Amino acid sequence: MLLTIHWSPDPELFNIGGISIRYYGLLWIIGIACSYFMVRRQYRDKKIGDDKFDPLFLYCFFGMLIGSRLGHCIFYDPEYFFGSWKHFIEMIVPIHFLPDGGWKFTGYTGLASHGGTLGLILSLAIYCHRSKMNFVDVLDMIAVATPICACCIRLANLMNSEIIGHPTDMPWAFVFERVDMVPRHPAQLYEAIAYFIFCLGMIYLYKRGLKQRKEQETPQFGKPKPVLPLSYPYRRGFFFGLCLTEIFTFRFFIEFLKENQVEFEESMTLNMGQWLSVPFVLVGLYFMFFYGRKKS
Repeated sequence: MLLTIHWSPDPELFNIGGISIRYYGLLWIIGIACSYFMVRRQYRDKKIGDDKFDPLFLYCFFGMLIGSRLGHCIFYDPEYFFGSWKHFIEMIVPIHFLPDGGWKFTGYTGLASHGGTLGLILSLAIYCHRSKMNFVDVLDMIAVATPICACCIRLANLMNSEIIGHPTDMPWAFVFERVDMVPRHPAQLYEAIAYFIFCLGMIYLYKRGLKQRKEQETPQFGKPKPVLPLSYPYRRGFFFGLCLTEIFTFRFFIEFLKENQVEFEESMTLNMGQWLSVPFVLVGLYFMFFYGRKKS
């Protein structure tokens, strides 16, 4: 117990006029802002006009928010949210109805990353249809920035003392005092560190590819300037596939160290997070190694 880290931060950063500013929301905003600037840089590197970039933020923001909220309600707690009309309203509106007939503002207290990913992909499909952008090219650019956003979200879970790990006697165990006094794996921190490393790897690969692209586009004596696809020198869909594969493969295995989030998972061999991760990994592998191959 002397070697454990006692963890009990106040989820509320400060309060202004009754409006609570929480670490959770702040870290979400930081993650989205970092992703925003990374994708903007890619658009400019590839000489795509601001008129096509400007609407992208709203599509991504609402796609992630709506998808992650619906994902939590449908995948993890459908009996509650579809059990009455009041609970159904709580799924859509960030409030909680009180037993005495009143209600209070709670924010969206349940969000699921798998649903957020699906919501993001769907919103990007709508964006690409309206902007006449290639869908997979946009997925690739978003994928480069996704791990840093995922990192911030897991740090937000850490500040909320949620999505905790199994008990352990490791010296870096956290005692989540707002949950119990048991030393546990800081699973949120494991994920945040992994996603930050994935982000560094994505940036390295992107910059290496950008350097090769610039070298190839440099006019040579007697040769016309080549017209290269946006994904050059990588196969179209490579970054999207890599992002899905690395994040959800890690997510699959880290679930073995985490407490189940809902009661019905206790009777499952693999929990809901693991079952939902498998199709994302398969899709990721397909885009990394098979998508876009020319037929013989």
